[in-house]
Amino acid sequence: MTAPRLVVHRDKELMAQATAARLITRIVDAQATRGTASVVLTGGRNGNGLLAALGSAPARDAIDWSRLDLWWGDERFLPEGDPERNVTQAREALLDRVPLDPARVHAMPASDGPHGDDADAAAAAYAAELAAAAGPDGVPSFDVLMLGVGPDTHVASLFPELPAVRETERTVVGVHAAPKPPPTRISLTLPAIRAAKEVWLLAAGEDKAGAAALALSGAGEVQVPAAGARGRSRTLWLLDAAAAAELPRSLYPHATA
Repeated sequence: MTAPRLVVHRDKELMAQATAARLITRIVDAQATRGTASVVLTGGRNGNGLLAALGSAPARDAIDWSRLDLWWGDERFLPEGDPERNVTQAREALLDRVPLDPARVHAMPASDGPHGDDADAAAAAYAAELAAAAGPDGVPSFDVLMLGVGPDTHVASLFPELPAVRETERTVVGVHAAPKPPPTRISLTLPAIRAAKEVWLLAAGEDKAGAAALALSGAGEVQVPAAGARGRSRTLWLLDAAAAAELPRSLYPHATA
């Protein structure tokens, strides 16, 4: 796993715009090299803010949207179309306005889908979908996997001390009794996250400052899940100044856009 690098922006709007530009470049480079690209999306205010910024970015049409695979790091286990589902919010923020191939949009199962209200069965089905796309490795080597960071240091739906953050074998798990509503979720595990080439952690706002400081202080991943989110070739923390307020300035450059 790679050591984290930090990029700190003046405010959350600039962070979203700059991250959108960075993502466009990464996708275009991957498509130029292999013909396709794969990205794992995150929900929440920072993930949706990034998608909105991507939608208004002048260079967004440089992406061949028909050759982009989209996955999710986690999902709220709610009925299809529920406004709280990450995929619903992503469609509203961007996905319904770009020419994606529907077969390449890999949404996590809903609670009214073929697995009913069995989150563990739905998680196993998503793991099988990942495995089918990955071949023998069990999970694709995503070009970019994005994660929001919660004030409690959770990433995806891996919450401190809960069983899901301790998982070492499965790539996707059902999450039960989550401390943040809704209590039932589906999430990639840390082994699946670490299969990505690049992992980008997004944090904006003063409520994320303590979490960022903990995660970058050498804390353990069971207590601080964000500390265990690392990419194979790059780990980026993308923050605004408020979220970086408790970090020593020695950790990041003075000149940040």
